[in-house]
Amino acid sequence: MTNSPDPLTPASDSLTTTDPATGAGTTVETTLDGGTYDAVLEPRSAHRLPLGDGVWHQISRRYVTVQLISTGAFLALVLAVAIVVGAVLGQVWVWIPTGIVMLITLWTLAILPRQARAYGYQLRDDDLVFRRGILWQRMVAVPYGRMQLVDITHGPLDRGFGIAQLKLVTAAAATGVTIPGLSQEAAEQLRDTLIAVAETRRTGL
Repeated sequence: MTNSPDPLTPASDSLTTTDPATGAGTTVETTLDGGTYDAVLEPRSAHRLPLGDGVWHQISRRYVTVQLISTGAFLALVLAVAIVVGAVLGQVWVWIPTGIVMLITLWTLAILPRQARAYGYQLRDDDLVFRRGILWQRMVAVPYGRMQLVDITHGPLDRGFGIAQLKLVTAAAATGVTIPGLSQEAAEQLRDTLIAVAETRRTGL
């Protein structure tokens, strides 16, 4: 049978093997509790991040570019719909909500660079602290021992610019964190660091 292990809970007899030349993971067969499992071992990044150094890590500047492109496409779509409804169908009232939406969106684009600089995370000795927001700031501390899942996701536009977002899932939904706009390398390093630390804290080592 085939079993996919919890990324934060290593199997007792699992073996980690990485090709030193390519960094690619390998597939190994191991026997646990009388059953045979095929485990695909994920590659690890070159190094992990230090804990408790007091450094606030920022997101990638390419995050702003991706947001500008996606928001610009949204504005173009809204404008196209307004032209069709207003000019072709003669519904002049459509320009009122269209104007409101465009003003709000343009204001969001204007503060986007400052908003991106407000994103940051710090790896303390016992938890990860994530901050966001300009006027209404939010800071969340996620204990390493309570992390259940570390997930990296990226859409087509994100992949084109080499960025990703990292999601931390805990038992309490309120303490879950999603860090956007990380470079692919930074996301992988942070994932590997959090998994290694969470494994240690959950086993009491």
